[in-house]
Amino acid sequence: MRLAILDRDGVINHDSEDFIKSPDEWQAIPGSLEAIAQLNQAGYRVVVATNQSGLARSLLTLEDLHQIHIKMLRQLAEVGGHIEAIFFCPHGSKSNCTCRKPRPGLLYDIANRLGMPLTGVPAIGDSLRDLQAARTAGAQPILVLTGKGADTADNLQEFGHVPVYADLAAVVNELLNK
Repeated sequence: MRLAILDRDGVINHDSEDFIKSPDEWQAIPGSLEAIAQLNQAGYRVVVATNQSGLARSLLTLEDLHQIHIKMLRQLAEVGGHIEAIFFCPHGSKSNCTCRKPRPGLLYDIANRLGMPLTGVPAIGDSLRDLQAARTAGAQPILVLTGKGADTADNLQEFGHVPVYADLAAVVNELLNK
């Protein structure tokens, strides 16, 4: 079984500077749910690793986050896909936690819980912190231009080479046609 790690906001769903605080605000990026279903059908285990500092800021509750994820999983099931697990960091940017990306704690948790090494595992994100966490954890960072991705792509000089794709569907197309 292969593994793919996805950031949530900006990769699977549209992002918002005001945070995604309710199921009504969560809107899938066209083609993202179908792309996850394609990964599943090709034998990939798909997990999400997402910073959710809106919890620390009291912009949403754990129940709100749970309801958002229920909506995402239901819509994904409607197209024949599933996400095996959702790992999230509830801490704010000033927290000194190890789970908030760019630190690799969430990714290490994924590796430990699934009993799988991360070497070469695609870790798909739209921000520099997603890429940094992936690289530190030994996964393969991949950037999508959705969400904050276009801005991130303009600032990759010091990060080094990383594959860049228009969106999650384009990444999945490449992964499945290797």
